Order: sequence, then C-alpha cells, then structure tokens
Amino acid sequence: MLMVAATAPAAPAPGPSSEGSSSERQGTLLLLVRHGETPTTGTVLPGRAPGLHLSDRGRAQAERVAERLAGLTVDAVYSSPLERARETAEPTAARTGLDLTHHAGLLECDFGEWTGSAIATLAALPEWHTVQHSPSFFRFPGGESFTEMQARIVEALDALRAAHAGGVIVCFSHADPIKAAVARALGTHLDLFQRIVISPGSVSAISFVEGQAPAVLMVNSTSEPLSGLRA
Repeated sequence: MLMVAATAPAAPAPGPSSEGSSSERQGTLLLLVRHGETPTTGTVLPGRAPGLHLSDRGRAQAERVAERLAGLTVDAVYSSPLERARETAEPTAARTGLDLTHHAGLLECDFGEWTGSAIATLAALPEWHTVQHSPSFFRFPGGESFTEMQARIVEALDALRAAHAGGVIVCFSHADPIKAAVARALGTHLDLFQRIVISPGSVSAISFVEGQAPAVLMVNSTSEPLSGLRA
C-alpha cells in the first residue's frame, strides 16, 4: 500500500478575500473631539456667535489631542467652522500633515435667542427643566431643536465615514452635538443624552463596521494615547 505522509493544507492562492481587507475588517474609526476651553466655558452659552477663541488652557488641550494621536494613521481632519473648534483642530492638522476641512454639519447647536446668555440665568427658567430632562421636546427660541441637531450631526458623520471608509477620521465639534452622536451610536434615547459628559479637549471614539451596529470604544477620554484604538 502506498503510504502518503500527512501534510498541512496548502495555503490559499493570493487573491481577493471574502473577508475583505484589514481596514475593512477594522471598519471606520471616528474620533469626536470637543474643542478646548475658552474664557467663557461653563458660564455662558456661546452657541454660534463668532469671535470666541481658546484660552491658554484650551490651546494646551488642543496640543494634547494632537500628541495623543501619535502612532495612529489619520486619514482626514474635519472641524466645525467656529473659531474655537478650528483652533483646537489646527495642531492635529499640522502634526498629521493633513488639510483641515471645515464642515457645517459639525457646528454647535443653534441656540437662537439664548445665544450668549449666562448659564446661571438660563438655569432659573422653567424651560431649563425640559432642556435637561426632555430635550427631544425642546426647540431653542428662534433656533434649532435638539432633534434637528442630532439628525444634522449624524447625517454629517455618515457622509464623512462614507467618504473615508475603512479610515480614521478626526472631527472637532462641540459638546451637545457630540453627546447626541454618541447617544445615537449607543442606541440611547435623546431624552437621556444629557447624562453623557463631554469635557473640553476630550475624545470619544466610535467604530463602524459594515453590517454591524456601531461600537462606542471610548467616551470623554482626556489622557491616554489613542494609538491602541487600531490594533
């Protein structure tokens, strides 16, 4: 009887794989960065009013975001058109060598008549309870509703990840839009989005893999390196 030694199965010939490329399997990584601190952070509702710039602490936070991206290959950098977001994004654009693109979908919520008001004054209004506990029912006088804001940023992020499928996208925005985007990714109702904390200079990460629900990898991170988000 002819004996044949057992051998390992032959390796498949090189060619297209049904599993897709490495980047496709990893999906698209979306990093949402809140702008750094300004002189009025926590005291005033600045909204879309122009002319608000980063404080010294805010500029340091912007540099820290860029440093934390070391070792992570970034494919695109986008920012809200407002000065405080652009200034936070600039160190990242410089470090990565990528153009900084302004995107209106990343804008702050339009607070309408409340723009520029002191938060302490607004907190005394009966409407503030709705803002905090039933935001899906609230529209800022002369401005945007939270529902419209969430739809806007989700639509913008969907377009950006489609444009850079399989890549890493860094988006510089504002607290409420980021909270709304994270809530949507988590499957959390908008009325609960105020429970999500998004600090100045923080990074939140969402992974999108085709055919799967989004995976929220981190929320409100302000310290650790980000290279570990890509194996």
